[in-house]
Amino acid sequence: MSPGTVMRVARAVFKESVRDRVLYNLVGFAILLIGASYLIGQLTAGQDVKIIKDLGLAAMSVFGLFIAIFIGIGLVSKEVEKRSVYSLLAKPVRRSELVVGKYVGLVLTVLVNLAVMAVVVYAVLGYMDWKEIPEVKRAWEAPATDPRLLIAMFLIFFELMLVIAIALFFSTFSSPMLSAAFTFGLFVAGQFSADLKNFEMAVESKAAATIARGLYYILPNFAVFDVKSAVVHGQPLAAAVIANSVIYGSLYISALVLLAVVIFSRRDFK
Repeated sequence: MSPGTVMRVARAVFKESVRDRVLYNLVGFAILLIGASYLIGQLTAGQDVKIIKDLGLAAMSVFGLFIAIFIGIGLVSKEVEKRSVYSLLAKPVRRSELVVGKYVGLVLTVLVNLAVMAVVVYAVLGYMDWKEIPEVKRAWEAPATDPRLLIAMFLIFFELMLVIAIALFFSTFSSPMLSAAFTFGLFVAGQFSADLKNFEMAVESKAAATIARGLYYILPNFAVFDVKSAVVHGQPLAAAVIANSVIYGSLYISALVLLAVVIFSRRDFK
């Protein structure tokens, strides 16, 4: 696999995604929501900074999810439906390079958009910090421009990288509609997969408990990336927890991308 070819495909995906109106609408709406969080925060005395942080991080997560799903589901399936995959594969581009390049391109797209939203969040919080009196600041659980917000944003990015990998995986063999449904369904299920670990305590059936335990290990556990509440309330974050989340996400992403490459490489386009 040639890194140069992968990056050429990634740049093409990035440019195409940036030109997508849906992408601009999602980012614009996220920025408006983050700005509106400042106005909402003014209605709650003493809690305005928490509300701004909560809504800002939530906006980054939700709108990043929409970008990842709605663009990710068409990464491969769109090329097949438009039959442009034939011209692409006629060039000196391997199928593995095409799949990995498309994944990297969308990851870069999401990264840039999260960076824009992060700047807006910190700008609003910076303004709050500048205008408030010292007495009010002392009551805050964490500084307005707490650098640890970057940790929550980083894990949101990792969460979205996993969503992109799931969308890419389904797009290699399914239609965009089904890919979106499967990806969103796995995302929702992954939010509660940790509960499956102790499901045997809630049921008497051993078969049901065994199935639940199996699903716990198979389904992606998105809960490991959610540290938003801890960061907003100024709670300590263990480095080991963050490292484990990154390792878990990296392994799951690698497995999904590898499966996507294998499936796409074996498809017959004749």
